Amino acid sequence: MINMLTSLSTKNIMLSKDIQKAGLDAKEAKVYLAALELGETNIGRLAKKSGVKRTTVYLAIDSLKQKGLMSELKKRNKTFFYAESPKKLSDNINENKIAIDGLMPELLSLANLIDKKPKIRFFEGMEGIKEVYKDTLGTPDQEIVTWFSDDFFDFDKDFFDNYYIPTRIKKKIWVRAILPDTEKMHHVVRFDEKQLRRSKLIPKDKYKINIEFSVYGKNKVALISYKDDLALIIESQRIHDSIKSMFEIMWSVLP
Repeated sequence: MINMLTSLSTKNIMLSKDIQKAGLDAKEAKVYLAALELGETNIGRLAKKSGVKRTTVYLAIDSLKQKGLMSELKKRNKTFFYAESPKKLSDNINENKIAIDGLMPELLSLANLIDKKPKIRFFEGMEGIKEVYKDTLGTPDQEIVTWFSDDFFDFDKDFFDNYYIPTRIKKKIWVRAILPDTEKMHHVVRFDEKQLRRSKLIPKDKYKINIEFSVYGKNKVALISYKDDLALIIESQRIHDSIKSMFEIMWSVLP
C-alpha cells in the first residue's frame, strides 16, 4: 500500500511537470491535478490534496477559471469546484498556437526593425579597451582600416608587442592605417611590412583626430578614446559602410 501511494505521488509530480508545458505554473498544475482526482470539492480539500497553501489555492483557481480549466457551482449555500476535461489543455494550446501564428508576421517585422538598429557596446578602462582590440581579431584573413591616434603610445606596449600584433599576424589580418606625420609614427611605419600593415601619413597640423577609429569585420566599427579611458563597438552595416567609404576617399587622395 505504501509503495502504491509513493508511486501515485511520483506519477503526479511527473504529470504536474508535463502539464506546466501547457501554460500552467507549478501551483496551478498541482491544484488542477488535485481537482481532477477529487471531483466536486471545496477549498480545504483542494489545499490538502495539492499541498498548496489555502490562500494560494484561491489565486490558482481564479487563474484556472480564466483558462477554462476550472468551474464552480453552488450547493446548499456552499461553493464547490471541479476540474474541466483535460481536453481543454489541448484546446488552449491550439488556440494559443493559432493566435501566435496570426501575430507572427507583425512580430517578425518588429524583429527585423530591431535588427536594423545599431548595436552599441561600451567598454571602460584598460582591460575594456583590450577587449575591443581582441574583438578586431575575430575575422581572420580580413582587413582592418584605421585612423591612429598619437595617444596610442601611452597604452600598454606589452599588450601590443607580445599579444595583439603577433596574433593579428598569425591570423593574417592586414591593416591599412592613416596616421599623423610625427616622429613616433615614423617609427611605426618602419615595421609596416613585417607587421602586415600599409600606412599613409597626414601632416600633423591637419590631423585633428584624437580618437582611434577601426573599421573591421562585416559590420563593425570600434572607437577608442585613450584619454577618456573608454571605447565602444558599433555593429551597423550602414555605419560600417559609410565610415569605410570615408576612409577609402581619404586613402585615395593621400600620396
